[in-house]
Amino acid sequence: MQTSTPSTCGGKRSRMAVSEETAGQPLVTVITAVFNGRSYLAGCLDSVLRQDYPNIEHIIWDGDSTDGTVDILRQYDDRIALWRSEPDQGVYDAWNKALLEARGEWICFLGADDELLPNAVSSYMAFASRHEDAEYLASKGRVVYPSGYEEVYGRPWTWRKFSRRMYALHVGSMHKKTLFHRYGQFDTSYRITGDYEFLLRPRAELRFAFMPIVTVLVRGGGVSDCTQALHEANRAKLETGGLARPLVFMDLSLALFKYKVRPLAHPINRINPQTEYRILIKDELREVARGARSKNHEGGTR
Repeated sequence: MQTSTPSTCGGKRSRMAVSEETAGQPLVTVITAVFNGRSYLAGCLDSVLRQDYPNIEHIIWDGDSTDGTVDILRQYDDRIALWRSEPDQGVYDAWNKALLEARGEWICFLGADDELLPNAVSSYMAFASRHEDAEYLASKGRVVYPSGYEEVYGRPWTWRKFSRRMYALHVGSMHKKTLFHRYGQFDTSYRITGDYEFLLRPRAELRFAFMPIVTVLVRGGGVSDCTQALHEANRAKLETGGLARPLVFMDLSLALFKYKVRPLAHPINRINPQTEYRILIKDELREVARGARSKNHEGGTR
């Protein structure tokens, strides 16, 4: 007697049970890559299901997890558009595979341990209708670290600043699908900062709009929170963004310094965000920034 093998893919599409699209409202595809993410995955899935926007498809690409993640996906099989579990070469490989299945006009990438806040997608789509030329929309996010420290991240975009630092919050942000038609898929040679490298490709031509509200809960301290990410970001700034090598080196030195002092800053800032320590650090960073602008001007670079 043969026993059935548990499925490694599923969702409403696999049963041809995709819901009808809502007329006049763009389809939004939410893509989640996961590997051994059982602990938080249900919260991620529920946060998408709770959205009040009626035209969302959620695609989950699992990297052949062994911790019960696939069991969670099977439990949600009739409520998500598509899921698949198979070996991959990292998060950007998984995103690229999911992009081939995405049918939405707008694409959003949400981490398996992150959560969209209520009304996030409807707020984005209302915002998009007021910024018809925009092809990338970002907002603010509440970042929560394992230590308990929290911060709100995300700010308006300018090419001059973005070419130096990834200060746009990528988690939960919205990409017009045409961006991928124009600039291709994610570069899988990056392990951590491939999203930054992708958004550097248009350079100053990126049509960016910023929505100044908090739309997502992000759990900090993950794979992107390490010195390797800083080195990868500098590679992207140099090779894709075209930033001058001296500025790339200076940015890396400053980023490594901030990374080292942050554990000291977080406990103090939890008590009083306006402490003299934070003010001192900010003053030091302003001085470095002034020096960077001076060198940039003298060297004739952008």
